[in-house]
Amino acid sequence: MQHESIQPPRRTPFIDILDAAVRGGRKLGMVAPARLEKDHLLEEAVEATGLDDFGDRWFERPMEVLLDAVQREAQLNAAGDLSAMKQFHHVLRDRLLAQMWFKRHPEILARPMPRPVVIVGPMRSGTTRLHRLLAGDRRFSHMRSFETISPVPRPDFEDVLDGRREDFRPILAARIMKVARLANPRTLSIHPTGPYEPEEELGLLVASMWGMKHEAQWQVPSYGRWCEGESAVPAYRHMANLLRLVGWSQQVSSIRPWILKTPQHMLDLDALLKVFPDARLIFTHRDPHRVVGSATSLAWNQTIIYSDHVDPARMGREWLRKTALQIDRMRAARAAIPPERMIDVQYDEVERDWRGTMQRVYRFLELDIGPALPAMEDYMRRASALKRRPHTYSLAEFGLSEGDVRERLEDYVRAFDVPIEGEAPGQATVRAAGG
Repeated sequence: MQHESIQPPRRTPFIDILDAAVRGGRKLGMVAPARLEKDHLLEEAVEATGLDDFGDRWFERPMEVLLDAVQREAQLNAAGDLSAMKQFHHVLRDRLLAQMWFKRHPEILARPMPRPVVIVGPMRSGTTRLHRLLAGDRRFSHMRSFETISPVPRPDFEDVLDGRREDFRPILAARIMKVARLANPRTLSIHPTGPYEPEEELGLLVASMWGMKHEAQWQVPSYGRWCEGESAVPAYRHMANLLRLVGWSQQVSSIRPWILKTPQHMLDLDALLKVFPDARLIFTHRDPHRVVGSATSLAWNQTIIYSDHVDPARMGREWLRKTALQIDRMRAARAAIPPERMIDVQYDEVERDWRGTMQRVYRFLELDIGPALPAMEDYMRRASALKRRPHTYSLAEFGLSEGDVRERLEDYVRAFDVPIEGEAPGQATVRAAGG
């Protein structure tokens, strides 16, 4: 079948200028060439921190696979490989600092993590909105955006706790977000956020060189396939310890259940349940035509920053495959979960009646929704202010049709009675709320 000739958006001139500056700086010897080699990156982090304990060295294997895929497949531009170097350095430095904190304050690893509430759904299925609605309830703990970017406090954090110093992490997050908006202003409409907004814990899995974040920013298909065949339990164990560290740094009660969410849990639900055996699960569902189109658009708008050679049709096929795999893995893992531990929520339900939907969720959680409603209403007001323009995308710009999606995911739609939204997404441009 022939698809409409619709082109996805281009990146901003800011990246072209930055890329040219990095290339020019390297020619003049003012910018060091990128060295995406495991031993070099590990040594650099040790030298920068003066620490040498990375914790569980399991992370080195996914790191090796990821670095190999970056070098062979990602086709990074100069700005892209400079950014990759900084990202690897940031993650490795944080691993070293995390171990420092665990040794300095052994009570961190003793913090209980009772009955977390985990939102499980594909990318762009309304998980962010549901997560932020629940995060307004002070009876729960949640990650904030600056903690997802920098989950590990700096070595002087005791001074922050004593009020003698300001935590630098929100300042750093604000700077990173400003650069991200310059690099691609569409990120604000696709996933509106701010340093203190509730955010998912995907960065805590990246700490083990694990997860779809890498696939949504770089073309690394061999890495993605490798991860799909491995157990994620070590990455989830480290994620749990980082959550304990975040909770300690927030100075909140350890008996408050965490609200968690990231699409990675769709693929790794078995691992999540091994590490959090008493988790309560909220499954979100949305018309897969919208999910695939919006997820591909999100990945496209990030990947074009780092590479000059991105094929939209190939990206469309990959995210259709990835979405189908997420759903298959989720459905298989659900079979072992007691019905009283899970609830299903349709994106369409929240669109039509968010209060009524949240009342049903709170009955499942056996909590009175009353104390949480003012914060939820405040979030819904702020969300419209954060989101300055709608996320615009189509299936056709990524070489897909409605029929392609239906063929792969029609059984999922039937099994969960997922409403199909509006007109045919492959023929008309979609203007949708965020994920």
